[in-house]
Amino acid sequence: MDRTTAEALRLEELRRFGILDSAAEQAYDDVVKLAAFICDTPIALISLVDEDRQWFKARVGMNEMETPRGIAFCAHAITEPDALMEVPNALEDSRFANNPLVTGAEGVRFYAGAPLLTPSGAALGTVCVIDRVPRKLTEAQAEALKALSRQVVQLLALRRANAELELLSRAQTMRQRELEVAQKQLQELNEELSEQTLTDALTHLKNRRAFDRLLANEYARSLRTRSPLALLMVDVDHFKAYNDQYGHLAGDQALQAVAAAIKSQARAYDHVARYGGEEFAVILPDTQVADTRAVAERIRQAVQALQGLHRPVTVSVGAAMAEARTDPADLVSRADQALYQAKQAGRNRVLTLL
Repeated sequence: MDRTTAEALRLEELRRFGILDSAAEQAYDDVVKLAAFICDTPIALISLVDEDRQWFKARVGMNEMETPRGIAFCAHAITEPDALMEVPNALEDSRFANNPLVTGAEGVRFYAGAPLLTPSGAALGTVCVIDRVPRKLTEAQAEALKALSRQVVQLLALRRANAELELLSRAQTMRQRELEVAQKQLQELNEELSEQTLTDALTHLKNRRAFDRLLANEYARSLRTRSPLALLMVDVDHFKAYNDQYGHLAGDQALQAVAAAIKSQARAYDHVARYGGEEFAVILPDTQVADTRAVAERIRQAVQALQGLHRPVTVSVGAAMAEARTDPADLVSRADQALYQAKQAGRNRVLTLL
């Protein structure tokens, strides 16, 4: 991986932690106090190296919240993420001898920084200590500084996990509210529809009137929640010939059997309706393309496997997905178009129109 790509990935991971420019937190303040005490330095920092600056999540002995990346000692430390970088005397180090932090009022002479190394290998910044006189850490101090850097990485991971859990909790709360609103709307719809005949007398499925209402309601919910919605149109192949050969009573029995087969393959939250004649419709809320095809194929196979009829019966299935800039009528039209293509292609098959 080239350096530019690696840096882009490092910055992306840094920003995913959502730590930059956040408010002070006691856990991080405690770390820099410990670092300063253990290493016996007047300055200790938790530094995060952004694209063009280093920002201090916690600091002891320094007033500034950030400095330009171009003069940051930590920007050098993260280039060797597996090692602690120690500068005993900045005046004698060609990288820093002319650095404004060294030559200016800060008067930095000593620096030691342990990179904040994530499990992916990204060095986000450092836990560092600074002094205004030349010096060198003891082995124990160096190990302690590295231990503190590992602790900060754990704090960052825990902070991000807590943020994600909070986000998930908010999303679940919002979803619950949406479900409560949807439940109320469905209840109102059911009360309205209870005054009308909503069940097909022959198949005991929803009738066309109920289908139209349910599709409009599910379509509106799909737009509101940005959730997928699919529709299946199912037609019994050569049903007129079946009726003509075996009579209308046998035809009715076949339709009842087909309706039961379709219903058996639909999920609890799907809506199955007799659209008209030998045609059925299945509304599939919260359903992606792959699951739509799977449900449609199960329906086709269930009908083909029916026993006890005068002869085997098959269905053609057209499937379509709802689109943001259309309406329920267009969804029905596209599902019908897919059904027509399935028939033209030889029947007893599923065709999806995306």
